[in-house]
Amino acid sequence: MGLLSKLFNRKSEIVNSTTETAAQANPKLNSIKITGDNPIALPEEDTIGRNSFAQSFSKQILSLDTSKGSVVGVLGAWGSGKTSFINLARNELNQDNITTLDFNPWMFSGTEQLMQSFFSELSAQLRLWPDLNDIGEAIGTYGDLFTGMGWLPIIGPWIERGHKATEVISKVLQGRKEGVGAHRKKIEDVLTKLDKRIIVVIDDIDRLSTAEIRDIFKLVRLTANFPNIIYIVAFDRIRVENALNEEGINGRDYLEKILQVAIDIPPIPYQILSTQILTAVDNAIQDIEKAGPFDKQIWPDIFVEIIRPLIRTMRDVRRYAVNIRGTVASLGGEVALTDVLALETIRIFMPDVFQLLHSSIDALTTTDDHILGYSRNADNPLKAKIEKLIEVSGDNSNIVKDMICRLFPAARRHIENNSYGAEWKKEWLRERRVAHEDILRLYLEHYAGDHFKAFLHAEKAQLFMDNRELFDYYLRSLDASEITDVITALEAYEDQYKSESVEPASIVLLNLLHTLPDNRVNMFDYDVRIKVERVVYRLIRSLKEPNLIESVVKSILTEITTLSAKFDLISMVGPYRRTRSQVNFCGSRKTA
Repeated sequence: MGLLSKLFNRKSEIVNSTTETAAQANPKLNSIKITGDNPIALPEEDTIGRNSFAQSFSKQILSLDTSKGSVVGVLGAWGSGKTSFINLARNELNQDNITTLDFNPWMFSGTEQLMQSFFSELSAQLRLWPDLNDIGEAIGTYGDLFTGMGWLPIIGPWIERGHKATEVISKVLQGRKEGVGAHRKKIEDVLTKLDKRIIVVIDDIDRLSTAEIRDIFKLVRLTANFPNIIYIVAFDRIRVENALNEEGINGRDYLEKILQVAIDIPPIPYQILSTQILTAVDNAIQDIEKAGPFDKQIWPDIFVEIIRPLIRTMRDVRRYAVNIRGTVASLGGEVALTDVLALETIRIFMPDVFQLLHSSIDALTTTDDHILGYSRNADNPLKAKIEKLIEVSGDNSNIVKDMICRLFPAARRHIENNSYGAEWKKEWLRERRVAHEDILRLYLEHYAGDHFKAFLHAEKAQLFMDNRELFDYYLRSLDASEITDVITALEAYEDQYKSESVEPASIVLLNLLHTLPDNRVNMFDYDVRIKVERVVYRLIRSLKEPNLIESVVKSILTEITTLSAKFDLISMVGPYRRTRSQVNFCGSRKTA
């Protein structure tokens, strides 16, 4: 079992021993491959244990009395696996001298074209079998009787061929003169003598328009009584029943008169589908070198509350796996994997909600005390955006609320009594959580802004802060216009400063100060001196012990190369006293 599956098993009430038992009984449950949205064709591709049911279905078909034909329905919602189920049954039927033909009505449109194509397709496929050639020709002629002279869109080119075309048209006209009944009797006589059965599979009926659904069932009814022919029709019952409803005719009653046998595709057990999702995710990302930080503590909740409710079928599983692979790879590990997996579910299965995320970035990521003098009244536009996200989700509103709670803590105050302040932003940024505006923008826009690029440099720089030479070398290797922003981004690691980093890092920063350009973006932006001092202030403050602070400050002062930088340092630490007991660290200049 993959990494995500193992982590998820912490939620024993959801993926419990039932899942393990199923996986042991069918090892293929844990070996799903990442494929496109295509039905399976072979028993070895069956990962949810449907093959035995399909074999039983095949035996049921073979036991039918087909002296007057049969129509069998395979019923299920879109994506429930109807085509895969029929393919599994087909493997069994092919071993019993059964000829299987396929007609996909989705490829044709309009009553005239549908009727013409239905008979011509059956006729063409039957003629591929030497012992069924006569039946194929008879059915082709029978179909011609139900179409007008416009039934051949290529009649012009045929006429140009002269005598041969005249013979074909004459044959059709002669057939009409003999009558439908006579031709039907000929087909019945030939089929009665046949020592094999012919199965006609009509799939994707529920994808047709209402008028086309009615047409296809009229065609089935027209030929349903032919001996030794079995129709397998696959569709969504509700969709087709609604399409067949006409004035005075009930769609369900209409179907019951046509179908001799109907089976419903069973839903996939919750535990089995959960295993399939987790295994598919594992397979999709296992060879991606940088998939992003994975928080095993929050993953079970994200899976149960956001991902699992939106994935209902194996088609959904395949769509999800294919999509997340591309997204995770493209983000280069710079967004938390748990967040990506959750938001990809929203993108694929709740597109209306996803489309609103970009315009709701401020509502999702603005903390309660984002700016000085923050007013609760300023929350009103932000709250309105959150309410809009919930509104467009319809019946899935609980999923969106859970998404907000798990992924966007800053927005929780809009839906519950829970508030997060700006101090959380540093942690969200370091952990690559979409709760931080820069990370959410990176996910949605697939573009790293200047602020996030500076943070990436700072992430590397902080690794060298305890080594004066390396720290200085790394910062000076950057473009001069970037250095100040990178230094500012070091504040994100304030709670992780090490005592051994304070002296070397402060010396490097203060000696760089006079070399940095003033690149303020507007009149409200801090100047470069304050930006550097903010970091130095936090470094020294992290020592906490007055005696240690005094000792480190003395050492720093001896290494600073400019008088202005020395003055700045003394101003930061406050009134300086040579007596250790009097050392104070409540700076007269507020740079915090």
